[in-house]
Amino acid sequence: MVNDVSGCARLSSKGAYSIFSFGPHVIRFRTSRALKRYLSIKQWDNGYLVVDAEYDGASAPVEEYIDLVPILNNLYFDAKRILAPIKEVVVSYE
Repeated sequence: MVNDVSGCARLSSKGAYSIFSFGPHVIRFRTSRALKRYLSIKQWDNGYLVVDAEYDGASAPVEEYIDLVPILNNLYFDAKRILAPIKEVVVSYE
């Protein structure tokens, strides 16, 4: 379970989906089938992520950029309200 009090959200992946979770919200969105896993979060900026990811066929980690705002808006979430309390995002495959 993600800790709301600390403002920490989680990012992971499973198959062709990335999974972002915070509090009661779990958002799944399509990603490349070649994605093996996320390795680290390099930057969090209120809905915008810069991450290192491991891909099939890539000899080194690949820097990826994820913008959660349009994803949340397309799902009819109030992106500003949901993202505001998040202070940190961690990679978690629990």
